[in-house]
Amino acid sequence: MAYTCQNCGADAEDSRSLCNPTSEEIDDKFCGVSTADVCADKFPAMKYSCDSCGRVSADPEFLCNPAEIN
Repeated sequence: MAYTCQNCGADAEDSRSLCNPTSEEIDDKFCGVSTADVCADKFPAMKYSCDSCGRVSADPEFLCNPAEIN
């Protein structure tokens, strides 16, 4: 289960990693969903991006082709 930020579209398993998390947990991969820039103060929590679509997440299991952000 995970949350999505309503401001920037970033995804995380822990809602505290997001600036404006959805109020509902979702159970799905996030790839292919349009993405805005990640909120600057939350970017450090985003450890992975999808090599296929560019979506970011704090948790690799929510991306179809995760790569660690350096």
